[in-house]
Amino acid sequence: MTQAGLLLGAYLVGSISFGYLIVWMLQGRDIRDVGSGNAGATNVLRATGMGPAIAVLLLDVAKGAVPVLLAIELDAETPVVAGTAVAAVLGHVFPIYLRFRGGKGVATALGAATALAFWPTVVGVAVVLLVISWTRYVSLGSIVGVTLVPVLMLLWSADEWYAGSAATIALLVIARHVGNIKRLRAGTERRLGERVEITR
Repeated sequence: MTQAGLLLGAYLVGSISFGYLIVWMLQGRDIRDVGSGNAGATNVLRATGMGPAIAVLLLDVAKGAVPVLLAIELDAETPVVAGTAVAAVLGHVFPIYLRFRGGKGVATALGAATALAFWPTVVGVAVVLLVISWTRYVSLGSIVGVTLVPVLMLLWSADEWYAGSAATIALLVIARHVGNIKRLRAGTERRLGERVEITR
């Protein structure tokens, strides 16, 4: 029951949409009705500015890391620890509190992966930052990062359950970026720093 509770708790914590809450408190609007329609930090940056975006980023990272760290602290079985990482990202992407319409899971995935395997994730983040600084496409950096991290985990001899968890999260995040991939190919993807207007 405790281990099932960890998985459920990870999902419920992941379901807390800080992007939605912060933009609603500041502007009284639904972030999902602004710009790209995503509830993550990048859309918050475009719509409201740097301060709220940094707050959303840090909180989304934390809600990925905390459930995993708690499972480790409670000596949960390795598959359960790995499962909490996936559950937290699933919560962000499909939040029960917002009728399962959430974000793309990148920051929450970062928090979960950092808790699972710190150094492989740090290297992955460094690559992500290089890609974003070179191209100014956050989506491209995110896709590269989530793809790279499980590979780095295996090269670092991390637990196979953890690497499998990271790979599962990568598939989920990439699936959420299908629209971005199409826009990247078409040359219409928004670059970092572009502000947006309400779309609906």
